[in-house]
Amino acid sequence: MEQFDGKVAVVTGGASGIGRAMAQAFVAKGMKVVLADIEAGPLEDTAQALRGDGGDVFAVTADVSRAGDVERIGEAAIDVFGALHVACNNAGVGGGGATWEVDLSTWEWVLGVNLMGVVHGLRSFTPRIIDSGGGHIVNTASMAGLTSPAFMSPYNVSKHAVVTMSESMYVELQMLHPEVGISVLCPGWVRTRIAESDRNQPDAVAAAQAAVDEATAAPGRVSGEQLKGMIDAFVAEGLQPAAVADMVVDAIEQRRFYILTHPEWQSMVRDRVDRMLSGEDPSMALPGN
Repeated sequence: MEQFDGKVAVVTGGASGIGRAMAQAFVAKGMKVVLADIEAGPLEDTAQALRGDGGDVFAVTADVSRAGDVERIGEAAIDVFGALHVACNNAGVGGGGATWEVDLSTWEWVLGVNLMGVVHGLRSFTPRIIDSGGGHIVNTASMAGLTSPAFMSPYNVSKHAVVTMSESMYVELQMLHPEVGISVLCPGWVRTRIAESDRNQPDAVAAAQAAVDEATAAPGRVSGEQLKGMIDAFVAEGLQPAAVADMVVDAIEQRRFYILTHPEWQSMVRDRVDRMLSGEDPSMALPGN
């Protein structure tokens, strides 16, 4: 997609981090933006800041794990701006622990946001992009969707699913609607609030996981707080969201499918595939080490 000025974009998870940076980049390109997030206060703050930069922005408070909420976002694009050209299915949360000890409610929450949120977005936004004459879709996955770091199974599973779904859809769009491009964004560590995902975690989910963590605590065992501390340290050294947003804009312009933000991490992807094909066991490496 070469022309941005006057076009309409939707960004979920748009109140902070990569989502906010993408919205800023789109506004700078002259696009109109429907900004969506589950956090009403930060969402409105971001929308006001973008309007202050001259952006034409409409904010929708939404929980992407709910199909009806995502449909409201798609409806807003048409009702307010009359079209939809770019859709960024970006909202995401983190969650993990030893795979067999992660509470079922945590699995459901992470998959509900990270995977079903994208599914809902694709089902709602794609037909509207087609009806608007074409455009581009960006699904936010992760380097955890191309590797399998320990103690992150719910997150890994959701992001692997987003990658393979996006790959399938790329071929489908080429066959049926080549006027619509698609990219999958696989960031490494970026300075976002992903490690603070529990701020949006339903109280029942948080309580259930806390009970599991307390029951399984033991000397010498990596706790949830320790794992969060490690991730916080990696995130603090990560890329600025604006740098990722620039890569997204470039990928949309070039109709490039894979967006890998950290070239130095590509060896981990290669190592995983090599181990798979040679029959070796999975690596114990943690991204960032």
